[in-house]
Amino acid sequence: MALSFNSQRKEGTMIVDALNLAFRWKHQGRTDFRYEYEKTVHSLADSYKCKDVIITADGGSSRYRKAILPDYKQNRKDKYATQTEEEKIAFEEFFEEYQATLDMLGAFLPILRFDGVEADDIAAHLVKNKDRYGFGEIWLISSDRDWDLLIQEGVSRFSYVNRKEVRIQNWYDHYEVSPEQYISLKCLTGDKGDNVPGITGIGPKRAKDLIIAYGDAMNIYDSIPLPSKYKHIQELNARGEQILQNYELMDLMSYCDDAIGSANIEQIEERIAC
Repeated sequence: MALSFNSQRKEGTMIVDALNLAFRWKHQGRTDFRYEYEKTVHSLADSYKCKDVIITADGGSSRYRKAILPDYKQNRKDKYATQTEEEKIAFEEFFEEYQATLDMLGAFLPILRFDGVEADDIAAHLVKNKDRYGFGEIWLISSDRDWDLLIQEGVSRFSYVNRKEVRIQNWYDHYEVSPEQYISLKCLTGDKGDNVPGITGIGPKRAKDLIIAYGDAMNIYDSIPLPSKYKHIQELNARGEQILQNYELMDLMSYCDDAIGSANIEQIEERIAC
């Protein structure tokens, strides 16, 4: 299936967020990083004793999420549209090197990439089916905190940006809500990076208070209208349907297969089984 690094005394599986890791060199203004990228993947696999390595890559913005929210990630497109000519050239050169990196890695590692599907959903599918695929302990390589939705016993994340690990054992060093409550917090607060709106006036602290008082976000939705004169509660009462939409947009474990599509899942199963 995946590897060929030295697999002696290794039992784990490493899932790499391909573009996210490549931005390590983008931030340095580098366009000649393919061999350093490969070396980094080797090094991380050795460090975490991973026998298998799987590269997950975005195939553009999620077609599934765009159908639910047409403005999904529109903020990023708007930002790119205002680039200077110099910035556009630099970005094109970066992506050329990124593609060359994937082509090189694809000679000995599975590259899972499908048009209109995001790496987050592919990683979620792999984690969700880890027993069926026969994975050992899983290490997620990404600085994207959305991937913390996948953390559970035997599944952890390493960020190259802050050099920190998020495990089930140290979860509360990073968050004030439980792993099970994390999706509820995101449904209430939204995700500015992906242009997913939350409930106006509700940030992490107020979301946590609501979760403590009512339970998960679905329980909060079921309790609407909530008795309060506070403006953020009035917003919640008026826009409760946003919670349901945000579940569909952000609950990776529940909706990853819908976002990937059955035909692409068949390809994943074939690639992982080989």
